[in-house]
Amino acid sequence: MDTAKVIGICGGSGSGKTTIVRKISELVSDFVFLPQDNYYKSAEYISNANITAFNFDHPDAFDNALLIEHLDRLRRGEAVDMPTYDFVRNRRKEETIRMEPRKLVIFEGIMIFTNQEVRERIDLKIFVDTPDDIRFIRRLTRDIKERGRTIDSVVEQYLTVVRPGHYQFIEPTKQYADIIIPEGGANERALNVLVSFINSVLSS
Repeated sequence: MDTAKVIGICGGSGSGKTTIVRKISELVSDFVFLPQDNYYKSAEYISNANITAFNFDHPDAFDNALLIEHLDRLRRGEAVDMPTYDFVRNRRKEETIRMEPRKLVIFEGIMIFTNQEVRERIDLKIFVDTPDDIRFIRRLTRDIKERGRTIDSVVEQYLTVVRPGHYQFIEPTKQYADIIIPEGGANERALNVLVSFINSVLSS
């Protein structure tokens, strides 16, 4: 019998998913945060020069078998050792993070609704809907500052795989959302509804 609830926060790269998680954490502390990004498959051969040789914007880029196993264990109230990922070297690290069970799991990622088995393990599905230009600017800034990328490689990846992948795989999953939040973390009313739901889960 499940003892924990899972809230899934989906949306395109740079849509503001992490901002929503951060704002939730300012009001609620008793939850497990599970980012889908930690479950990317390793692709050590990727560099700025061949950035599109591995498609990080395709559902097959994720280790869904491990992700499903961890979601099931967290739902049952069991701890998991979450993987960590090196986005500069594009590979899974040896280090893991011990995630102790809580009554609430916040699960965030660009493609958490694309796999039916993963989707079925999410109790409340949220889609963050943000304009393309805003998402691209945020992604460009992040990849240059945090991931050692060049402007040319970010633009090439965006035009070749990120933008097509968004419209092929991510945008269609909006249909599965229970709540759609325009403009991400800037939407205070939607956040208030979400926090009310979270508090009801934690107090049950």
